[in-house]
Amino acid sequence: MNEYLSISDDVKLGKNVKLSKFINLYGCTIGDNCKVGAFVEVQKNSLIGNSCKISSHTFICEGVTIGDNCFVGHGVMFINDNYPKSANPDGSLQSEEDWGYRLFKTSVETDVSIGSNATILGSVTIAEGSIVGAGSVVTRNIPAREIWAGNPARFIRKA
Repeated sequence: MNEYLSISDDVKLGKNVKLSKFINLYGCTIGDNCKVGAFVEVQKNSLIGNSCKISSHTFICEGVTIGDNCFVGHGVMFINDNYPKSANPDGSLQSEEDWGYRLFKTSVETDVSIGSNATILGSVTIAEGSIVGAGSVVTRNIPAREIWAGNPARFIRKA
């Protein structure tokens, strides 16, 4: 790898993965034939399937699973804690141990496209073949082959 990549030893990269500069990957799995843009972070216990394109400035947090053949636009933010706090009642900063297993997992199924600057809250499933419009905030599950957009994202039409 080169000096502009931060990839920990526990990352599993598939065949023919193209990585841009200035990325941060740790404890994740990225499938075959994927392209990861600049300034992307993929955290531990996240999985990206085969033939996916992850555009620049995207944040994929712990607990996110992305299926095969997915497009994730620029600046997409995945959230895994729907009720974040910075400090404990005693004022000390929270750590991973304080969160317990309040981790909200997110599933993006196969053939999904997520537009730029969308925010995907934890505990949602974006089902197969769906499209999320740019700038949308996804707060609930999106059924298969539907287009959703807005804040909060709502059904637009069948895909």
